Amino acid sequence: MRKILTVLAALASLSLTNCGYNAIQSEDEQIKGNWSEVVNQYQRRADLVPNLVNSVKGFAQQEKDVLLGVTNARAKVGSIQATPEVLNDPAAFQKFQAAQGELSSALSRLLVVTENYPQLKSDALFKDLMSQLEGTENRITVARNRYIKAVQDYNVTIRSFPSNLTAMMFGYKEKPNFSVENEKEISTAPKVDFNPAPAPSK
Repeated sequence: MRKILTVLAALASLSLTNCGYNAIQSEDEQIKGNWSEVVNQYQRRADLVPNLVNSVKGFAQQEKDVLLGVTNARAKVGSIQATPEVLNDPAAFQKFQAAQGELSSALSRLLVVTENYPQLKSDALFKDLMSQLEGTENRITVARNRYIKAVQDYNVTIRSFPSNLTAMMFGYKEKPNFSVENEKEISTAPKVDFNPAPAPSK
């Protein structure tokens, strides 16, 4: 009886290996690890925002709308729980991505405003914060790229035969991936016109 159970266990193990079960587990864990790094880098950026806002506020108090926009966008990012469960809920994932996009946009407006303040740009604290922000944005890009690749590998695995049968049997579904917010705009070729604009009529 014991031999039979051992043989059955070995066969079950072999069949799970060949049906993609182990690959799905491995890739799912890879996604979770990469997601943690994405969230870690976004958190690093969010942590820089208050210092950056205070630094700009000292030089450009009249830019209240821009400063408030950044502060509100950061608050929205902080209100979203970016747990691994977000990866199984496309709507929650989209909400997370939209909040991060809003913060990116608010930071871009802030940086445009800072161009008008030469004293601010030469301030040592501001320069250090900008350097940290730039480094963080680069880390975010790398972390997102790793996550995108991991999700791509996982989604291919759970859609390929015979691992798709295993995925269906155990309830594994496709994971959402990062997308470009303004995909339609950037897929349209820009219009280039070298003809000079007509002179205004007097």
